[in-house]
Amino acid sequence: MNRFLSCALLLAALLARPAAAQTRRSTSGLQLWPEVQAELALPGNDYLLLTARGQQNTDNNHLLGPEPKRVLGFDEQRLNLAYEHFLSEHWSLGGTLGYFTASSKDYLLIPEVLLRHRSPLGPLTFGQRLSLERVFPSATGAKSQTNARLRVDLEKLLPIGTGGFALRPRLSYEAATHIRLLKADTDPDERFIQFTSLRGEVGFRVAGLFDFTPWFAYQTNYLVTLPQYNSMGVQTSGGKLNAVTPVLGLDLRFTIIQGQSAETRQQLPTQH
Repeated sequence: MNRFLSCALLLAALLARPAAAQTRRSTSGLQLWPEVQAELALPGNDYLLLTARGQQNTDNNHLLGPEPKRVLGFDEQRLNLAYEHFLSEHWSLGGTLGYFTASSKDYLLIPEVLLRHRSPLGPLTFGQRLSLERVFPSATGAKSQTNARLRVDLEKLLPIGTGGFALRPRLSYEAATHIRLLKADTDPDERFIQFTSLRGEVGFRVAGLFDFTPWFAYQTNYLVTLPQYNSMGVQTSGGKLNAVTPVLGLDLRFTIIQGQSAETRQQLPTQH
């Protein structure tokens, strides 16, 4: 299973990087993603997790004309409720329910089921997360769709002194694809992989009860845009486009322990 997931992600990454001569690349402004998390520790390593995230697009700070409507200073907001049950020391199964809105009456409702595996890899911990999500838009006429996501990561927990302090450096890579069993003639063209994210972070833990995790990521959307032609019939723009977005984030997690030892409990990184 481990080799299968890793090979699948590697294949997805290779397919998502076509020849440069056939693909255009654009880079947008930095996005800021602060997130607050509340985790309730359950028996074993199980947990309930509630997260609230704001998203600010710095490109909007330079727009001419009226400023975009914002809530609490954010262009977009997301709430997420998650539960995860540990099947064994290395395997866990869970589900999430996400609510995403972009400061308007329209929103997305995103339920997800996930399977996670974590095991030692030398001095590191190697993690894999496979999930299926269904996106339900509220906009009239918009279609729902199913996405598959696969993430791998490497991390190391480094205790500092004897006061329960620790550093948690971590690197992760995620790829997502739209699952479409039947394609209608009116459906738009899509690339095999539509999204990837490479994320690096250094978390700081306090007694297993508080996590402070700054992180940086390069996120890429792999699109197919309408081609544009000149009077000679030569394509001048459009086609395949890699839209890159740098993201700077900060996760703050508060953990509520109920009659358990924070030192012996297996606690996952803040990137759920």
